[in-house]
Amino acid sequence: MSRLLIRLIGLILLLIGLYFFGQNIIFVNGYYSYFYRKLPATASVLATMIGVFALVFFRRETGNLGWIFLGIGIVLVFLSGGVILKPTSLWDFIIAFAALASGYKLLNEGRINF
Repeated sequence: MSRLLIRLIGLILLLIGLYFFGQNIIFVNGYYSYFYRKLPATASVLATMIGVFALVFFRRETGNLGWIFLGIGIVLVFLSGGVILKPTSLWDFIIAFAALASGYKLLNEGRINF
């Protein structure tokens, strides 16, 4: 029972960290005047969808191909200018990163080594 509780706390901390990081990220689209500026945005959505689909449904068959597509999709999101990062304080960043890292560590290993 205690292992389940530790993993649940890890999952909660991981989600809290993602929530705090997500507060400062804005995804936008559709403000370009030229048609060729939308191509990286479309390619990023397709690459991310292919990567997630490959990792979820064909993990054994595709190997690292899903991770490659997911990485390409993330890079293309930033290249398309569809991500705006709002300014954040150092304190908010430290809290979010600490919650994310400790939640991941608790979820995977069940303990935090200091």
